[in-house]
Amino acid sequence: MDFQAGILRDGNPMDSLEKQLICPICLEMFSKPVVILPCQHNLCRKCANDVFQAANPYWPSRGSVISGGRFRCPSCRHEVLLDRHGVYGLQRNLLVENIIDIYKQECSSRPLKKGEHPMCKEHEDERINIYCVTCEVPTCSMCKVFGAHKDCEVAPLQSVFQGQKTELNNCISMLVAGNDRIQTIISQLENSCRSTEENSEAAKQELCARFDALAALLEEKKSELLQRISHEQGDKTSFIQGLIHQYKEQLEKSSRLVETAIQAMEETGGATFLMNAKQLINTIVEASKGGRLGKIESGYESMEAFSVSLDHLTEAVRALDFEPAEEDEEYFDGEEEEVVE
Repeated sequence: MDFQAGILRDGNPMDSLEKQLICPICLEMFSKPVVILPCQHNLCRKCANDVFQAANPYWPSRGSVISGGRFRCPSCRHEVLLDRHGVYGLQRNLLVENIIDIYKQECSSRPLKKGEHPMCKEHEDERINIYCVTCEVPTCSMCKVFGAHKDCEVAPLQSVFQGQKTELNNCISMLVAGNDRIQTIISQLENSCRSTEENSEAAKQELCARFDALAALLEEKKSELLQRISHEQGDKTSFIQGLIHQYKEQLEKSSRLVETAIQAMEETGGATFLMNAKQLINTIVEASKGGRLGKIESGYESMEAFSVSLDHLTEAVRALDFEPAEEDEEYFDGEEEEVVE
């Protein structure tokens, strides 16, 4: 603690020194000050113990083996771990205690000045030395006897002062403990936020993997069905091409017979014509009676047999949704039981 710097900044060295010796918890001069390592701030041992007890409410009831606890400095919020002795294991600041003793001796040797004590505004020569409980304001004896507070209930100023100091000290302890609890909740919420982000990313990856697998399965099934259609297409087109080839051969033979018959018709000699006409006529008749060529049935080229209905799959894909968690199902079951009852 830098006493010299504080003294140099203030015109009155004793006033500056007094500010350096005030506990930040009870706002009184240090009583048995203990130093908080490693931040080197000082607190009254009782104030430090109150803060420690508020932050660790179960510490006194842990049985014979006490493992210590966490202590957060109220000045800088630095957190230290205390051993099984708790606050009483902290080192006492003997230097500050000696400075306080010297300061008190110096203050007791100085004569009390009039301006150092608050004076009553109504009675300028009277010091404020009592407390009006009814109006909840400090006042002087003259105000109680003759002034505005003569019908009010009063109490010694010092007793009310100590009571409110104790109450304020308890409030500070509660605030410190509440801040520690809030900090713990904030840490838990931050951890929950990180866990939520990590779990969401994992769920997204799993969902993408499932949809990719489904898409791969659909692509495989599509290739299989396309292959079956192509196979049927090849069989039918091969059969039709064979028929076309047969009909072309028959057409070619029939065309040659027509040419031969036309040439025979040009023969002018009767004997010569008759020698070949009978055979030619028989050949033409046999050709016209020749083997019947194959034909395709009506609708042979249709591929309606390979039509696939995907309506049920479409509805199933549209109905895809996340499965409810087990606790949600139990919760809904409990609600239904209550409704039935």
